[in-house]
Amino acid sequence: METSESLRSEIRRGAIVLAVLGLLRREHYGYSLRKALAEQGMVVEEGTLYPLIRRLEQQGLLSSEWRIENKRRKRFYLLSKDGEVVFEQLSRDWREIDASVRALTGELT
Repeated sequence: METSESLRSEIRRGAIVLAVLGLLRREHYGYSLRKALAEQGMVVEEGTLYPLIRRLEQQGLLSSEWRIENKRRKRFYLLSKDGEVVFEQLSRDWREIDASVRALTGELT
């Protein structure tokens, strides 16, 4: 059903942002970040992940640096101080929303 898929995509977008911020409390480069997300059941396409990372960096939530690793040039990302604050706020908001939705839909927390 198209409506269901559209609504699912909306929920997923917010979850991906929170997951990326959470993982970037430790340094990752693009592929390692994508792999870590997939290992936790959140498969994210490159065409979604890389624009998100760039946007978060432009918003001042991430810092990055280019380095050579295994003879390859890679860009490593890490939460900035502002990113840490935003991550904590969003995590709190997520938990509150999750608890509310569980209560409203009759699920036990």
